[in-house]
Amino acid sequence: MGDEQKRASGKKDGKEKTTQGSESFLTKNDIIISAISDIQTIFMHAVSAVHPVQLIRRHVQVKDTSTILISGDEYVLPPQGRLIVLGAGKAAAAMAQELEKVLEGHIRPEGLVVTKHGHALPLQHLVLLEAGHPVPDQHSVEASRRFLEIAATAGVQDLVILLLSGGASSLLADVPEGSTLEDVQQLFSLLLKSGAGIHEMNIVRKHLSKIKGGWLAQNIYPATLCSLVLSDVVGDDLSVIGSGPAVPDPSTFADTIAILEKYRLLALIPYSLREYLHDGMAGTIPDTPKAGDAVFARVRHYLAGTNHIALEAAADKARSLGYHTQILAADTTGDAHTVAETLIAAARHYQGPRPGCLLMGGETTVQVTGDGKGGRNQQLALAAAIALDGQTGITLLSAGTDGTDGPTNAAGAIVDAYTLKKAASLQLDPQQFLQQQDAWTFFSKAGGLLITGPTQTNVMDLMIVLLT
Repeated sequence: MGDEQKRASGKKDGKEKTTQGSESFLTKNDIIISAISDIQTIFMHAVSAVHPVQLIRRHVQVKDTSTILISGDEYVLPPQGRLIVLGAGKAAAAMAQELEKVLEGHIRPEGLVVTKHGHALPLQHLVLLEAGHPVPDQHSVEASRRFLEIAATAGVQDLVILLLSGGASSLLADVPEGSTLEDVQQLFSLLLKSGAGIHEMNIVRKHLSKIKGGWLAQNIYPATLCSLVLSDVVGDDLSVIGSGPAVPDPSTFADTIAILEKYRLLALIPYSLREYLHDGMAGTIPDTPKAGDAVFARVRHYLAGTNHIALEAAADKARSLGYHTQILAADTTGDAHTVAETLIAAARHYQGPRPGCLLMGGETTVQVTGDGKGGRNQQLALAAAIALDGQTGITLLSAGTDGTDGPTNAAGAIVDAYTLKKAASLQLDPQQFLQQQDAWTFFSKAGGLLITGPTQTNVMDLMIVLLT
């Protein structure tokens, strides 16, 4: 962070809020520091509202020795029935840790949880694996293999609870017949740089897998399967979250090839994967399970955490700090640069009472053409700083609720009028860093990186603007 941002980090909640008519009692520097402190407080409060500690206890209770309540629905375990827990995603370890506390004495040790490297938490009964994200590694392949092994043991009297959160598409990765892990890694990397949205990327991933796109549910059938889900996709589409391992898949091999052609990737992916997809188009490889398939008759899904919950918590905290607050959108998508310009334009044209707070949630995309380091939130923040062009009274934060943004140690970044001034003093050209997709390097020099560490949750991104 820059010097002013470092000083702000020690500020506490509950301080007196500047309002219109009282700004004369505060220096310009005081207002900047207050805004930076507040914007971090608002963000972290929103993240806390979607932490598994809150969500699991809200959705899961034990009624008696044989009955479990999930979102009010009763599940009775027969005398010979087992409770098996599977989990995958960036929030899976925290979800599993809390579920172990709630269901103490009920969980069988056969369960398995996989999360991103660096996101592990100690578990008492369940086995925890760490795997690669956003590009899968050998641990991802091993996790997928073991998931399917456990699924194959589930019987008609068993209850399987699936803890699913964003990141599962990479953490559970299998290798299509005739291809290699390196082939799959190359595909994932190409998709991540293409500018494709998460819906499109996961259609491709589902059609190169025997665990995604409903295949896990087929392997678990005839056991009862309940999935508790933290959504990291706009619209909370269950078939997209974690590539929908327990959900009917409406997409096809033809859709997959169309997406790869749209982003000019079909000729770039490994030959083995291209041939696999063409075999799927020809019908020699079965497509993903569809709606109406009997394997989904005993499957239920519960949406436990969403970006909307985080946005409402952010709005509540902002109001408690004295800000007049407005949620602009909960379904933000599209190019990060365009969204940044739209958000700054909304801030410039804001006519409401001050101090004000504008909130957006969703997930933007970046088409990577440079060789820099960063993520979509840092790229958005840098584009916003450029759009601000030194205008005072506006502070913006863009960050991932999971605490990570791209392959970096930052959740995102914070910018204000001071950002470009600091850059100029260091002879940094923000446009050059933006074009090279090197926002992390820019902010590491100019200040502004938001570093939270793993938050153990994942409900997409938040964009917060404070107007003072």
